Amino acid sequence: MSERKPLLSKPKHLKETKHVLVIHGGAGTILRERSSPEQQARYHAGLRAALQAGYAILSSGGEAMDAVVAAVSVMEDNPIFNSGKGAVFNSAGFNELEASLALSRPPASHSYIPASRRALALSLLTRTRNPSQLAQALYLSPANAPHPFLSGATAEDLGGLPLVDPSYFYTPTRWREHRRGLGLPEDDAPGGGDGKKGDEDLLDIMPTGTVGAVALDMRGCVAVCTSTGGRTNKLPGRIGDTPHHGAGFWAEEWPVRRWWWAPRKWGSKMRSVGVSGTGDGDYFIRQNTAATLARRMQYLDEPLHKAAQWVTEALRKEDGAGGVIALDSEGNVATPLNCPGMYRGLVREDGVPKTAIFDDEVLE
Repeated sequence: MSERKPLLSKPKHLKETKHVLVIHGGAGTILRERSSPEQQARYHAGLRAALQAGYAILSSGGEAMDAVVAAVSVMEDNPIFNSGKGAVFNSAGFNELEASLALSRPPASHSYIPASRRALALSLLTRTRNPSQLAQALYLSPANAPHPFLSGATAEDLGGLPLVDPSYFYTPTRWREHRRGLGLPEDDAPGGGDGKKGDEDLLDIMPTGTVGAVALDMRGCVAVCTSTGGRTNKLPGRIGDTPHHGAGFWAEEWPVRRWWWAPRKWGSKMRSVGVSGTGDGDYFIRQNTAATLARRMQYLDEPLHKAAQWVTEALRKEDGAGGVIALDSEGNVATPLNCPGMYRGLVREDGVPKTAIFDDEVLE
C-alpha cells in the first residue's frame, strides 16, 4: 500500500472545501504471485506521481478538467502504463492511441463552452504524445472541432499541439509482447534494433487496460479523462471503449427532485457522476457500462457504490474482465473490479495519497 503522507501542504488561505481525485492505471492480468516488491513499488510510485499532479491543481482551487488531464498526462509519459509512451502495438506493429474527456458541466474558466458539449473523444491517433491534452484542446475549441468524436490525422492537425514521430511510443517490452503474441521472433525490433535494449520489467501481461482519472473540484464540477493504447495485437483500426461515449467513460449531472415539506413546494438540487473504465473494452462497449452506472443512479436512485458494483458484476457475467473508477458530487468514490488487479489511487482534501494494485487491497 502507499505512503500515508500529504502530497502537498494545503494553502492556508483556502477554506475547507470538497475536492477529490481518483485514478486508475489499467486492469486485468495483474497477478501478485508473478510480481516482485520492486515491480509493485514502481507502480505505486507512478500512481502517486499522477495523484500529486492532479491534487496540486485541485487544492489550489483549479478546475477538475485540468486536474484529470494533468494526472493522465503523467501516466501517458510513464512507460509502465498502456498509454502514450509504452502503449501496446496492434497486429500490424503500430501504435493507435485513444483518449476522451467529459465534464458534468462546462468549466467555470471557459464560459463560452455550451453545456450540451459534454465531451470530446479521439481515436486512431499516431503522432500525439499526450492524447489527453489533445482531447482537452479540442473540447475547448468548439468552433474548430464541433463534433463529439474525431479520429486520425484530422484530429491531430486540428489540435495545434506539437506532434512526435510514431517511433516515440516504442518500448522494447511492448514490442516483444506484440511479437510473442503473433508467434514471431521477439528480438526483431523496428529498424533492425535490439528488441531487448531498455526493456521494462512490467507487472501486467498482454495488457488491455486504460489509464484514467475522475475529479471533483471546489465548484462541484466532475471531470473524467481516459487514455489508452488499446489491447495488444488489436486489429488495425479497432476502436475500443475509451472514446465510446457511455461505454468506457461518462460524466453528467441531473436534477434530483424531492418534496420540501416546510415550504410545501417542489425543489431540486443537482447530482453528478463521473465514470472511467479499464479492462476488456469490447465488453464495456457491448454493455454500455459507464452510462449504465449513471442511469442506475439517476432512475433507480442507487448509491454510487451499488451502481458501480452492479455494472462490474454484469461485465463479469459476460466474461468481461476489468473495473471502473467512479466519483459523485458528494465526494463518494467507488473502485470495483472483477479481475485479479487494477492499478488505482485516491487523494482527498487532506492530500494523503492512497494506492492499490490487487483485488484484495482497499483505498479507504
